[in-house]
Amino acid sequence: MFDAINEIESGGVLSTRWLKEAASDDVIFTERFKIPESNFQPASLDLRLGERAHRLRCSFLPDASSVLDKLPDLAMEEIDLRDGAILERNRPYLIPLIEELRLPQGIRAKTNPKSSTGRLDIFTRVITDYSHLFDEIRDGYHGQLFLEVVSRSFTIKVRTELSLNQLRLMKGDPACEPGELLELHRTEPIVLSQAGQLNHLLEPAMDNTLGLSANLGGDGRWAGYRAKKNSSLLDLSRERHYDPGDYWEPIYADHARRLILEPEEFYLLTAAEGVRVRPEYAAEMTAYDPSSGELRTHYAGFFDPGFGFGEHGDLPGVQPVMEVRAHDVPFMIEHGQRVCTLTFERMLQRPEKLYGAAIGSSYQGQGLILSKHFLPETSH
Repeated sequence: MFDAINEIESGGVLSTRWLKEAASDDVIFTERFKIPESNFQPASLDLRLGERAHRLRCSFLPDASSVLDKLPDLAMEEIDLRDGAILERNRPYLIPLIEELRLPQGIRAKTNPKSSTGRLDIFTRVITDYSHLFDEIRDGYHGQLFLEVVSRSFTIKVRTELSLNQLRLMKGDPACEPGELLELHRTEPIVLSQAGQLNHLLEPAMDNTLGLSANLGGDGRWAGYRAKKNSSLLDLSRERHYDPGDYWEPIYADHARRLILEPEEFYLLTAAEGVRVRPEYAAEMTAYDPSSGELRTHYAGFFDPGFGFGEHGDLPGVQPVMEVRAHDVPFMIEHGQRVCTLTFERMLQRPEKLYGAAIGSSYQGQGLILSKHFLPETSH
């Protein structure tokens, strides 16, 4: 695998082909569980929960130690996940993942929560041995992967082999050249207005980032959802099963298309813009910037090649869903206010298959969609 990758001079995010090669060559390996074909995405691999979870008294990073060396002092209980187990709200759990890594030199990895995980207000981060960072896996890492899970709004039930997060492999620097995305956008749009028309005011920046704004101007000024507190148990192995009204309440902007976010409440909103991720690129919502306001604007933020683009470039963009939580004080946002940033990266090679219905992708549809665990709503 690595010899073939070395023949490619540029850096970039590895596509499905290389992820499968990595699994075949035991760069990504498991002791007993074969990786399902459906877990390979255009530019990422869905990781799976192992058989045990550790209830923690606090979150941690191992820094100069291994995770297992730190664990005995912090673990309060061991839980068997094989037949399913309940994870309480606002309690950190540490779960060894089934997949492990033997990264060659020159290959590093990064992890993100899956879209469904973020839309449920489940906070996940990967921890690796001898690391002082979450979700960043160093070049050449050999070892286990551990997932920290904190469900903020709902009490959830999980089981072995369930996927809550995903892994990307990268060679070198996947960053685009300055102005690369802007030049491409002017010939084939990257961002479009809600009506599907090119909006020249929303062009990508020279650093290949794209600002997204809040959509608070829907019919009847319906703005999104807020998670209900003290809802019933949510079994994450069930899809299209739960009534949205039991877990979510609709929220509405005022006459001036403004919305006041209450502290520590969880909201689902959409961007006012449609985004198209071409096959040669992947994108990520960048880390929260405290200078932009007292709120966090995403939990899961990775966009596979083909998101909002379609198999043949025939889609007019998809409005990304944003997971939002205000901190400390009530915070007002207005329609069209910039609330997050997308950063684009190059793929090492174009994926053979793109994000979309053909590979079972759940969120290629337009507008605000709840996670796949809920029955679809027809009106608001």
